[in-house]
Parts: sequence; C-alpha cells; structure tokens
Amino acid sequence: MSTAPARARKAATEWTVADLQRRFGPIPFGRIRQNPPPGTATEDDVLWLNDHENRLCELVDGILVEKTVGLEESWLAVRLAVLLSLFVDPKNLGLVTGEGGTIRLAEGLVRIPDVAFFPWNRIPDGQFPEQPIPDLVSDLAVEVVSRGNTRKEMDEKLGEYFEKGVRLVWLVRPRTRVVDVYTSADQFARLTASATLDGGEVLPGFSIVVGDLLRKPEGPGRGKPNGKRRKT
Repeated sequence: MSTAPARARKAATEWTVADLQRRFGPIPFGRIRQNPPPGTATEDDVLWLNDHENRLCELVDGILVEKTVGLEESWLAVRLAVLLSLFVDPKNLGLVTGEGGTIRLAEGLVRIPDVAFFPWNRIPDGQFPEQPIPDLVSDLAVEVVSRGNTRKEMDEKLGEYFEKGVRLVWLVRPRTRVVDVYTSADQFARLTASATLDGGEVLPGFSIVVGDLLRKPEGPGRGKPNGKRRKT
C-alpha cells in the first residue's frame, strides 16, 4: 500500500517545532506524534495507534496529528450522530459515522470528521465499506471545535473537504454556543442559540435549534444534595 503524501514533504530530521507550528498554527506540541518521526508516518501507523493505544490521529504530510476530543466534544459528536442517524436510517439515505470514522481524502491524507453523512450514491457499489480507511467523500462533515484546535488547522480542513467534494460542513463551537455552517471554504453563516440548524440541500427536512443541540443534560438531583430535596 502506497502512503506517500500528496504534497511534497520534508525529511523527518527537518521538521522542527517552528516548522510544525508554521504548518499547523500554534498547535499544542503534544498533539504531534514523535514516534514515528514527523514526515515518516503512514496509514499503518494511524491504524496501529487506534488499535494499540486507542488514540485517533489524522495523517497529514507524513505527520500524525492527534485528534482533540474532550468529554463535551465527544458528547456533542455522539448526540449529533444519533440525531442524524434517526433522520437518515428510516429513509435509508446512506451512512452516518462518528468521531472514529477514518477516511482517505487523498493519498497520504487521512481525516477523521467528528460526524459525517455519506449518501449511498457516494459509496462504491452502494455497499458498506470493509476497509478501515476507505476512499470516501461525505456530503456533510462536522467538526466539533475544541480548545486544542487552531484556526489554521480548521481552515485547512475546510479547504480539503470542499476541494474533495464535500457539500456542507458544520463547525460546532460549544464554548461560544454557535454553529458555523459552511457551503464553501470561504462562505459561511454563523448560527446562534436561537437559530435553526438544517440539512439544506444535503439533508432536506432535518433541523434542530442550535440551543437545543448544545443544551447539556441535567440529572434529576441537580441543585439537591445526593439527589434529595432539602428539608425545611
């Protein structure tokens, strides 16, 4: 299997911290895997880390970049994947994947959107892919932006998604409670809590109020010690 990156890449010894920050922005250095050395990683390394260390890494220019997923980001990704699946599955529109769904956008370029929707007409032979990293392009890609993500990193992902044929991208920003809806790499609408997020031409009929999507669940004992009412 050939895993040479689509772009010309530097030799491993040439990637300094300054080089990596110019490439990805002011990214936390701990997100860049040093073994294998930057510039030498392959798709086999992506799979090995997932299998042996339960770590999700994207592959860019022969560099393994660890995904940033905290509890809130994971909860939002799962929540949105479930909501989309409840809409997609009864109509048999295609596949909805979650935060572990690795895809090959180009040779040597592996991305892992937090949520994605693949209509059947974009899946070879309309059959569930058996490869761990299939060549697939989604109609919808969702990224839940975390503190460790840089603007340069997200801008590059947007460019790659649309260059390869993704039709719609949602950037969910839980800390500012907004969702940026992109229809191209440089055209987006920012939806606040009172606005409705819909599937547009990609998933007509799907919709949810942004505030409802972002609202965290509350346990039955919220505000009460040990879940019991205070005695008066």
